[in-house]
Amino acid sequence: MSDTVNFQELPCGEDGYVVAIATLDNSTSLNALTHNMIVLLKQQLEKWHQDERVVCVVLDGAGEKAFCAGGDVRAMHTMMKTEPADVAKAYCEQFFRVEYECDYLIHSYCKPIIGWGDGIVMGGGMGLFMGTSHKVVTPASRLAMPEISIGLFPDVGATYFLNQLEDRLGLFLGLTGVMFNATDAMDIHMADHLVVPDAKEKFINQLQETDWNCVEDSYEFISECLDKLAAKDKSNLPAPQLKPRLNEICAACNATDIGTVFTNIMALPGNEKWLAAAKHNLTGGSPITAHICFRQINDYSHLSLADCFRLELILGVRSATLGEFEEGVRSRLVDKDGAPHWKYPNINSVDKAVIDELFTSLWREQEHPLFQLGRV
Repeated sequence: MSDTVNFQELPCGEDGYVVAIATLDNSTSLNALTHNMIVLLKQQLEKWHQDERVVCVVLDGAGEKAFCAGGDVRAMHTMMKTEPADVAKAYCEQFFRVEYECDYLIHSYCKPIIGWGDGIVMGGGMGLFMGTSHKVVTPASRLAMPEISIGLFPDVGATYFLNQLEDRLGLFLGLTGVMFNATDAMDIHMADHLVVPDAKEKFINQLQETDWNCVEDSYEFISECLDKLAAKDKSNLPAPQLKPRLNEICAACNATDIGTVFTNIMALPGNEKWLAAAKHNLTGGSPITAHICFRQINDYSHLSLADCFRLELILGVRSATLGEFEEGVRSRLVDKDGAPHWKYPNINSVDKAVIDELFTSLWREQEHPLFQLGRV
């Protein structure tokens, strides 16, 4: 069955402890998160959160290609195209709300969650992955926040986790949507462990064979297990892309306006494929998204995680009704013509009032759908 999440509880010895596994299963769409999948995952994680038998949770994706390639934005596009505006708006609000609640639950979980980020980890998949206590990548991992290409914005907590990166590197990742590899993820601290491709089965077997009555610190113990499975042969690992250029990238993004940042990124020297792709994404991406991303990094680095999700829900619902997101999904994922008709031809032509409105709340503080997030 596709469009689901498969759950397992694997016994550990004879003491009743179990290792819980949640496997995203929408393999025909690179495990993209549907609303049904998010609801199922959130409900089960809440149960395991309270279950004293569960020593840890492993979160992975079905198949060999992806952990999770993002949210099911095609479904949102269908709603925006076929349903009355108020119905589409309500659907998008519900989708984003449940997704962000699930992401926050993972960030604040009371026991270890291991995110097995093998293959593609993008968008909504990054929202799940970045919340886990142990972020695992393999040589096949490819990570990105590519929302600029579909006219959305870096969400699922990206206002928080991109702001944790070194000296505005998060701005570069958000503006360019560039895909980076496992070595990069380790270098910039968006992954904790880089393991060999066949490590997962060995890891889960070790968890099952452990006498958990003797484990004093489960977080530290799991880190030690993963360290033993680390990829030792560096020749089989992807070469670093970001780290050798980190100073240049951070300098390019260290400006007080988005227009200057755009110019600086486009002027970065070098002809590496990944850098060319980054520039292509920026020039072809939504100018509105670029402005949103710049404000997320420039003006909201001080927000708590819960407040970041509250801000992103405002941005998400407003973006869904603006039309830019709908056009981006049409062009990139539905018609696949690769020629979106953005509302503005370039970054410098964007009306500041439009961006101001996107950041203006749709609700009074206590009426915000995520008002209780982080408060209970």
